[in-house]
Amino acid sequence: MPELPEVEVLVRHLRPLVCGRTIRGVTVRRARVLAPTSPDQLQRSLRGATFTGLSRRGKYLVFELRPPGKRVPLILVGHLGMTGRMYLTPRNAPLPKHAAVVLNLGRERFVYEDPRYFGRLTLDSRALARMGPEPLSEDFTSAAFGAALTRFRQAIKVKLLDQALVAGVGNIYASEALFRARIAPQLAARKLGRTQVQALRRTIREVLTEAIRFGSTIPLHHGEKRSGDGLFYFGRAAGAADYYTERLRVYDRKGLPCLRCQTPIRRIVQAARSTFYCPVCQKRGANPNQTQAKSV
Repeated sequence: MPELPEVEVLVRHLRPLVCGRTIRGVTVRRARVLAPTSPDQLQRSLRGATFTGLSRRGKYLVFELRPPGKRVPLILVGHLGMTGRMYLTPRNAPLPKHAAVVLNLGRERFVYEDPRYFGRLTLDSRALARMGPEPLSEDFTSAAFGAALTRFRQAIKVKLLDQALVAGVGNIYASEALFRARIAPQLAARKLGRTQVQALRRTIREVLTEAIRFGSTIPLHHGEKRSGDGLFYFGRAAGAADYYTERLRVYDRKGLPCLRCQTPIRRIVQAARSTFYCPVCQKRGANPNQTQAKSV
């Protein structure tokens, strides 16, 4: 599933392409992705509206539009789910089989494609208000993070996936941040010591920032035939570096040697999600006040 870095890269890619463009028509091919918005409501609200901004909140794309003759902006919220893609394509290009929503922008069309239809493109923005602080913002402080964690008995890896705790952190980068902070994923959230909280806050920001930086260097081949590289919307040009495997230090590396100590990486299941970790570098019984976080 796309996580914060992938969504941020997509937002940066789409922003200059859509801002200033006016929606001339709206075609809904899969009404379920709009819920609770109805197709008629979406069409009436968006027709004639102009894109004025695009930002990210957690894993959501937040489109700001100006409806004709109105001063109050309209917010359109997008979520890629597991397999969603959003891109612009020439007006006469054939639509993909799983195009869920298509916006006519004149010479081009904005396409939201989603084979599994787990994502959303809706006028309902209530989910944004329930989210925790952005991990790359100044609001995400060690003090506030630590105070929040003391309330939970859940394993820290599981709790990091709670969007009300911190927005946008998903399964992949939770494992990566815990590895860099040398924290066992099974450790109860409330048992993290002050040093561990500080280290985890820092490594969360590190892995997300690094992922955005690497992702921003990869060409996006939207609307073209999938490259088969398994990256939900990234296409990779011939000869381009396989940044995905180079960047991840524990995720999806079961049985491979730890990059620090050479111990085989283990995989466990937590809350129905795969967790990857090093049993030596991330010992569950480590003293929380002596844990040191060193990157490799």
